[in-house]
Amino acid sequence: MGDTVVQAAGCVLWRRSPLTGALEICLVHRPKYDDWSHPKGKLKRGEDPLAGALREVAEETGYTAEPGGELPAVCYAADGRFKRVRYWAAEAVSGHFTPNSEVDRILWLTPDAARARLTQPRDRDLVDALGLPSGHGERRT
Repeated sequence: MGDTVVQAAGCVLWRRSPLTGALEICLVHRPKYDDWSHPKGKLKRGEDPLAGALREVAEETGYTAEPGGELPAVCYAADGRFKRVRYWAAEAVSGHFTPNSEVDRILWLTPDAARARLTQPRDRDLVDALGLPSGHGERRT
């Protein structure tokens, strides 16, 4: 089973809106598939899944992320093989998006808007799994 399952990892990337302080989730648009999804990708051989998830976030969105808890894994068939994607909640801490060949656009959306925009229903469950309380992410100094 090991070689037949493609191992991948990604993040449900979130931040507090710079304007309103409301929770926003980052979705990426991949022109190759014309879909909206969470940033994710295949792991390199021997790569730690969390490290791979953070690498994919950086490559696809330009953002550095602070990982939080692991979310439910998503398994599905793609190109005749099974794919297992492990996800983590991750807060965007710095960065800037620059379009590239893999991802041409990103959107920062409220959880409800992100749920509506996601192409695959299986990705919507990850928004619910994020389960951030309204005060999460605020830091007192």
